[in-house]
Amino acid sequence: QAAAPLHPVAVQCQEAQVVVTVHRDLFGMGRLVKAAELTLGPAACLPAVWSAAETMVTFMAGLHECGSTLRMTADALVYSTSLNYNPVLTGNPVVVRTSPAVVPIECHYPRRDNVSSNGVKPTWAPFRSTLSSEEKLPFSLHLMNDDWSAERVSTIFQLGEVLHFQAGVNTENHVPLRLFVDNCVATPTPDRSSSPQYAFIDFSGCLVDGQLDDATSTFISPRPRQDVLQFAVDAFKFAGNSSNLIYITCHLKVSLADQAPDPLNKACSFNKASNLWTPVEGTQDVCSCCEMRSCGLAR
Repeated sequence: QAAAPLHPVAVQCQEAQVVVTVHRDLFGMGRLVKAAELTLGPAACLPAVWSAAETMVTFMAGLHECGSTLRMTADALVYSTSLNYNPVLTGNPVVVRTSPAVVPIECHYPRRDNVSSNGVKPTWAPFRSTLSSEEKLPFSLHLMNDDWSAERVSTIFQLGEVLHFQAGVNTENHVPLRLFVDNCVATPTPDRSSSPQYAFIDFSGCLVDGQLDDATSTFISPRPRQDVLQFAVDAFKFAGNSSNLIYITCHLKVSLADQAPDPLNKACSFNKASNLWTPVEGTQDVCSCCEMRSCGLAR
């Protein structure tokens, strides 16, 4: 629809760009917003066409520009961005008369199968492998309940209880991937570099906390899926610290699912009964560096 007071934002999804036309009477109340208070996308791109005398503002941006995101459904490629209104405070600083607003924008493009003949040999990389190398992977880390069936509602633990972690990565649009937890560090503040700190997973996937006499921490084997890794850690707190808060920061990474585990891509637990390090998958020698506390530099 054309931009008008009743429909103040109009979107044209063109072949390679999106054109957004905005009526400055954004809220339909006769009060025109300033063009400089309007931006497009997380990158806050400025309008391409606007004038203080005009009531319309126009944005033009490539489908991949201004921080837009791409997701795939069974039938479509969906590019998502947003129109942002961030008013500049004027007048009396004690009161405000308008609020910021975000208008979500989506462009849907139908997916089609590639069509070629036997006489054509494409030289481009398959779309799925190209996407997996360029798109940021959506990693997740959750505290789970004791039977791993759902995310734990409470983040309060008593000493003697066990923390159940589930790390995952969404591989919907990617070649099959295997998830690893490179390291996990506990700190008393959100700053990973704060002190004191305790690395209970270290050296590219060694659950070193499990070596302590009073701990039973371990990776859960087998995995539920290649893109999920679960591990259990006995609850702890920092000695001599009056705060009971603990912040945990983990570095997650993936390798190709058909790539054999190696000293830099592994999940190793310490088995007290055998006094040996044991991998979730792969041969036992990938864990030998856990004992030496040196597994090379993580890639």
